Amino acid sequence: MKILIVGPSWVGDMVMAQSLFIALKREHPDCIIDVLAPNWSRPIIERMPEVRQALELPFGHGDLKFKERKAFAKSLQDEAYDQAISLPNSLKSALIPFWAKIPKRTGWRGEMRYLLLNDIRALDKQHYPLMIERFIALAYPKDAVLPSPLPHPALNINPETRDQALEKFQLSQRSRPVLALCPGAEFGESKRWPQDKYAKLAARRIDKGWSVWLFGSANDQPVAEAIMAELNEAQLENCVSLVGKTNLAEAVDLMSVADAVVTNDSGLMHIAAALNKPLVVVYGSTSPEFTPPLSDAVQIERLDLPCSPCFERECPLKHNDCMKKLSCEQVDTALTALVKAHVTLPTGE
Repeated sequence: MKILIVGPSWVGDMVMAQSLFIALKREHPDCIIDVLAPNWSRPIIERMPEVRQALELPFGHGDLKFKERKAFAKSLQDEAYDQAISLPNSLKSALIPFWAKIPKRTGWRGEMRYLLLNDIRALDKQHYPLMIERFIALAYPKDAVLPSPLPHPALNINPETRDQALEKFQLSQRSRPVLALCPGAEFGESKRWPQDKYAKLAARRIDKGWSVWLFGSANDQPVAEAIMAELNEAQLENCVSLVGKTNLAEAVDLMSVADAVVTNDSGLMHIAAALNKPLVVVYGSTSPEFTPPLSDAVQIERLDLPCSPCFERECPLKHNDCMKKLSCEQVDTALTALVKAHVTLPTGE
């Protein structure tokens, strides 16, 4: 059985999609799974042992390009896929499986897809409140009971590429436990714990014998620079900013080395969870009720103010109290308890 997955377009969603792949392999142990997705997601997909190959979707987000999509779909016909599963709910995500003449085309009812999907599902959001449930449900017949517990994403790390990344960034010689900090969030300012809080946490941990590595995209460089500007000279010797310097593959491999992670609600949060790292997640404007980090070593910290979660990119009340009032002490205490429960460190921390 050959299955083509039309994958999602966000880092966190792609990580969570691995739960579907695991479910498919449990249901059909000999099945072959290929994932059609933007090329940026290849480093994530390649670390999923359930997937045979990542196929690059040669169209930008929002591009329709019907003629080009149809030609691309025809190029897939020789693969003779038995089933396609479209994870996005968009019209265009269902076009390629239809034009590729894949016999069974599965997905949730979305924008005008009735003629494109022939195994179409009506989503009951109350029955499937989690995104991971909505993904996994597509591995089974309609109304099937989902497995319990749900399979969690688990990325595989190649020691060779990991060691190459460590060597490239001169991180091979490590005598201190590593705390990964992920201070960015592509969604918007309302999801970011303030940089001064991250700086204070970094300073505390360095003074306790840790090294701190900062992770993020090029867009997060101003935040990373502000964090490092608040550290003294001695602390800077044990703080490394990888923000904007790594590609996604290197970021995944380097994060696999960390002993613990503190992050906002972001794609890196899902990567850290899939690496099974002790993980403290700071929530403010968003909620873990739909896309929580999927790991058994997670502590969620939030204030549950009356105005949150608002799910807005910028605080509509202009104060951002859900993040600003969440103290460094609260996060540090949670981190200490989590590390004590899951990691054995020479420092005892």
